[in-house]
Amino acid sequence: MNSKPKKVVLAYSGGLDTSVMLKWIKETYNCPVVAYAANVGQGDEELEGLEEKALQTGAEECHILDLQKEFAEDFIFPMLRAGAIYENTYLLGTSIARPIIAKGQVEIAKKTSADTVAHGATGKGNDQIRFELTYAAFNPSLKVLSPWREWDFGGRTELIDFAKQHKIPIPVSNEKPFSTDRNLFHISFEGGILENPWTEPPEDMYKLSKSPEETPNTPTYVEITYKDGNPTELNGTKMSPLDLITKLNVIAGENGIGRVDIVENRFIGMKSRGVYETPGGTVLHEAKKAVESLTLDKEVIHLKNSLMPEYSKLVYNGFWYSPEREFLQASIDSSMLSVCGTARVKLFKGSCRVVGRKAPSNYNLYREDLATFEKDSVYSQKDAEGFINLNALRIKTSSELKNKDRN
Repeated sequence: MNSKPKKVVLAYSGGLDTSVMLKWIKETYNCPVVAYAANVGQGDEELEGLEEKALQTGAEECHILDLQKEFAEDFIFPMLRAGAIYENTYLLGTSIARPIIAKGQVEIAKKTSADTVAHGATGKGNDQIRFELTYAAFNPSLKVLSPWREWDFGGRTELIDFAKQHKIPIPVSNEKPFSTDRNLFHISFEGGILENPWTEPPEDMYKLSKSPEETPNTPTYVEITYKDGNPTELNGTKMSPLDLITKLNVIAGENGIGRVDIVENRFIGMKSRGVYETPGGTVLHEAKKAVESLTLDKEVIHLKNSLMPEYSKLVYNGFWYSPEREFLQASIDSSMLSVCGTARVKLFKGSCRVVGRKAPSNYNLYREDLATFEKDSVYSQKDAEGFINLNALRIKTSSELKNKDRN
């Protein structure tokens, strides 16, 4: 850092990195440290005893904000409306959690009169960018402390040794060193044995989904109803965003849905291997696409799909609070006003397949009397001849020119 901090708010999870950081910041800068944690649905087991642990490790105070409702409504659901998938595979579960966590951290810094915020992201990853761009969006005058960019520890093995020396309890060991990050939407695994992309993830690693081999031998059907592009009902029962995601995660996880194992391209320029579980989110993506197929105009679908990679990249790279993401969101949300209907999805041994879709008549662009292969009175097949001739005109002209040159 360019100047010594007076008081630091540390984004604290109680995991290996931030547990060591709390102690390290106090020893290095001799200033009070406020521990801050955001409840974004990581589960009671990760939050239980967190305040006590932070205070025992040296925190002046500890603040835990319950952000689950806001996370579901203002972050996950807008991203789902956009159909965001990074590099055709990753549903952005970690990426979307960072802006709300950092936003809450800025609020705690204001509340505690801290001049500095600190995070546990490494200098190699995407999270440092996601956190710091959010800090800049809400309070650019805050100083930022990133221990991984300053201290002399070479890796997590050395952190484990430091924690043992200072008797800091940590949920990781040298025997099982991979890192996990869980929230309402998903869980991620990286590092340790997973750094070798040829190594199959151990089955006992997974938390949210059963192995497809151990799932029920009969399929499970779910019906998801959408209004204005948002899922509002699960199997005919109206639910809040938080409750719907929570319930669907359980149902989909029981059927082995939502596992991905990828090598992705980090914003900072290197490739990394990540393993993710997103059970409910996987189902919601497929269901919404099914309702869109009935209710969105062809050209709107194609344009929206062309914008999705750019939107996904903005979320992945940490630009949630950028004007370009907000511009894309407004455009997408405008199209979502017509996405109303219900999709029926079949879940079976890891597969998630839409088997039915319907929409109210005032939203449904699908007309069976137009699409039928039987005799109809609303469409003249002779009209197709002129349509084809007009579309073939430039191709015929090009072909004639090529043949002329060859002769």
